[in-house]
Amino acid sequence: MSEVIGGIEIPDTAAVAEATLLAQKTTSPLLYHHSRRVYFFGQIHAQRVGLQPDPELLYLAAMFHDMGLTTPFSDVEQRFEVDGADHGRTFLLEHGFSPAAADTVWTAVALHTTPGIPSRMGAEIAATHLGVLTDVVGFGLDGLNNDQLREILAVHPRGDFKREFLSAYFDGFKARPETTNGTVNSDVLEHFLPGYRRVTSVERILGSAWPS
Repeated sequence: MSEVIGGIEIPDTAAVAEATLLAQKTTSPLLYHHSRRVYFFGQIHAQRVGLQPDPELLYLAAMFHDMGLTTPFSDVEQRFEVDGADHGRTFLLEHGFSPAAADTVWTAVALHTTPGIPSRMGAEIAATHLGVLTDVVGFGLDGLNNDQLREILAVHPRGDFKREFLSAYFDGFKARPETTNGTVNSDVLEHFLPGYRRVTSVERILGSAWPS
């Protein structure tokens, strides 16, 4: 039987059940509840703007979008978003999804922190990004239905989300600072890591090997 929260149905599939269990086992309660809220908020935004994401793919993207903060995919130093995207793609392929579906989830996860691009792409990619924006920075919060919001938060409470999420966010890439260059993640490092200063694009251009 499908689970419905705030009038939004969670797909009742084996992949959804397994991804949910995986997220519960490999991430913290903070990130698990955050990931579930991202799905609900992504669906709300999709309905609002007339998008029709595949609910199962959107749910899987939401479950994997921050998994790279706690379970790096490999020993290769790469952005945490790419770690999560790699996890997601492998999971989908192992569970019989098409390469196109796996690539959609990969892209949704890999681009979820990238401003200005995901919202112009496919429904699952756009909805994942919008769901993240709502839960992390309050995008569109004033337009949400209060009863629907209360029901979602009753099942997936925020607690001290701002402080705890920033801490988990920082912990996820503080050991691989170079992977944050050119991303919004570098702002978090500059705030929390004493003495850290990102190399700017101007410095990279002026310091390149070209003579002029």
